[in-house]
Amino acid sequence: MARRQFLGESAAAALAAATCASSLRPTRAAVHTVPVHKSGSLETLVVSDGHFLLPAGFLVTPDSPPAEREAALNAAGQTGEQLQLVNTVAVIRSQSDVILVDTGTGPRHQPTAGKLAENLKAAGIPPAAVTKIVLTHGHPDHLWGILDANDNPIYPNASYFVSAVEWNLWTDPDAMRRLPAVLATNDRIINGARNHFSHVKDKMRAVRDGDEIVSGVRVIDTPGHTQGHISVEIAGGDGIVVVADALTHAVISFQHPSWPVPVDHEPDRGISTRLRLLDRLVIEKRRLIGAHLPFPGTGFVERKDGAYRFVPT
Repeated sequence: MARRQFLGESAAAALAAATCASSLRPTRAAVHTVPVHKSGSLETLVVSDGHFLLPAGFLVTPDSPPAEREAALNAAGQTGEQLQLVNTVAVIRSQSDVILVDTGTGPRHQPTAGKLAENLKAAGIPPAAVTKIVLTHGHPDHLWGILDANDNPIYPNASYFVSAVEWNLWTDPDAMRRLPAVLATNDRIINGARNHFSHVKDKMRAVRDGDEIVSGVRVIDTPGHTQGHISVEIAGGDGIVVVADALTHAVISFQHPSWPVPVDHEPDRGISTRLRLLDRLVIEKRRLIGAHLPFPGTGFVERKDGAYRFVPT
């Protein structure tokens, strides 16, 4: 891949500072929607899906040194055994398409999440305007937002894109054995993935590394978190990469990228993917969007003290 092929201009996230003319308070759309990238006909926004709680043991290996573990969580402003994670969705607009990279949790996960559709509406993007949805993987916080509480597609005019490996994972009759130990007793994860995928299978297209969704937007393989996890690269300027769950924690994923992540389906592969992705983001000075990094989840990666650090923008 040529270094400048998928590069894009970075833009300051100014919309969060917008104010209502009468009250001088931020508008609802301004609070939950931030523009982060624009180049040519492509514009990228990040939109909040809300937040949810996750056991700390899902993201932090029990084998980590206790003092380093505590320091990493404290540096992220987190304490206790429950972590509060934001859930952020990238929205890519071109002249003829509105593309979502994942769809958030939908109405069946936790009450503090599943806010994507209403936040899109507040930003002037009705669900019917969405034309394409890239599903990075089949976990609830990325997939379940495709359906409402009655199993009707929330985005009726969208076509869907998922890696063939990911599709095969969740349709495998023996999928349970391919889940990590922290998820291996949770039938709800598998049944939920199968149910949600089944309602859009006729509009689904399998993709692989290098495939374009539209001109200037293409898939890159980032396996490990799940067997078929993908990220999305957006062209223009210095470029931007939507990393989904390849990098999940603002401190641990960067300062301790070699720690196994318990919720990763393939922990060793997750480590190699993280290291490769972090190196590339540093060398090519590319901006990233992370689903669970502090909202709006955008920034750069720098090398620091033999590891890396996330620099929000």
